[in-house]
Amino acid sequence: MKPLTERFLSLDVFRGMTLCFMIIVNSPGRGAIPFGILEHAAWHGFTPTDLVFPSFLFAVGNAMSFSMKRFSQMDNSQVLLKIFKRTFLIFLIGFLIYWFPFFKHDNQGHIIFADIINTRILGVLQRIALCFGIASLMIHYLSGKTVIWMSVLFLVGYWICLLVFGDPGAELTMTGNAGYYLDKFVMGTSHLYHGDFMNGKHVAFDPEGILSTIPSIVNVIIGYFAGKFIQEKGKGYESIAKLFLLGSLFVLIAICWNAVLPINKKLWTSSFVLVTTGLDLMIIGALLYIIEVKQSTKWTKFFVVFGKNPLFIYIVSDLLLIIIDLLFPQFHFSKWINVNFFQVIAPGPIGSLLFAISFMLVCWLVGYVLDRRKIYIKV
Repeated sequence: MKPLTERFLSLDVFRGMTLCFMIIVNSPGRGAIPFGILEHAAWHGFTPTDLVFPSFLFAVGNAMSFSMKRFSQMDNSQVLLKIFKRTFLIFLIGFLIYWFPFFKHDNQGHIIFADIINTRILGVLQRIALCFGIASLMIHYLSGKTVIWMSVLFLVGYWICLLVFGDPGAELTMTGNAGYYLDKFVMGTSHLYHGDFMNGKHVAFDPEGILSTIPSIVNVIIGYFAGKFIQEKGKGYESIAKLFLLGSLFVLIAICWNAVLPINKKLWTSSFVLVTTGLDLMIIGALLYIIEVKQSTKWTKFFVVFGKNPLFIYIVSDLLLIIIDLLFPQFHFSKWINVNFFQVIAPGPIGSLLFAISFMLVCWLVGYVLDRRKIYIKV
């Protein structure tokens, strides 16, 4: 049996590749339009960028297949404390990031405290927290078959909710879907995401809303079962073939389902769950073949740096540009350096990509320093 550290290599690489691409697509140089494949689909449809977040959830589940083994050695109160504590801390960090820097300038230029009433409640880290918490409780307290049937229920039930509780004829539109009404009722429009446009105007719509969190739990659960399967069946050709076959089946079902329930990242439709988990299963299979079977590992070191401190590096990537712009408020440093340097070297999408890659490398350097010092920050 291989040492435990080796078992984590494919997972670390998968997680590192996901985080690497996530930083690139989240940090395009302002002042230029990025390449289309580095943007999310406007509504229905799918781009490579749409695979990033669900892959991170898949990696969370994969990691759980290793870490949850320790739960069997704990009593019930310890298990619940560990799950709820981690869920709360990740959720809180995500919320504080949206509230950061906790102050703003008023119309007279005075610095005032940022009112929490307009702070977004849900988001990327918050969804990760909720999916981890719910999936952990399900997997620990329910049988494997029950978890699988509940996952099917989540996907089909979510589809039914969209059809039944949305506006008739507009069930899958941004302001006509059931999730939009639920978020508006529970949180109010001031606590929702305002970055999407409809008819040229900003719309209060949260792509990480309450209702769409239900199907996203399945991304974590499938990631968990994939990790468990690899541990139990090994990393040989048979396991890799089965991962590819199941992944292909998921993608095929998603394409068929797309005819009546379009693949949509912002709604996190059930067909979107299947196409993303299907692709993730095939990517994991490919990494197992390259890393474990072919023993090609030299190229993995770059991504392992990301994979060992994913949460902390993600937080750094979220806050670093905000902090830089706060230090240089007179000319928005991140936009200034892109317009006056990268856009001069390579105008347009290429310059935007170069800025994003450069910023990703800065974040990687933070991770590299931590890795060299054997510092691994976990919640």
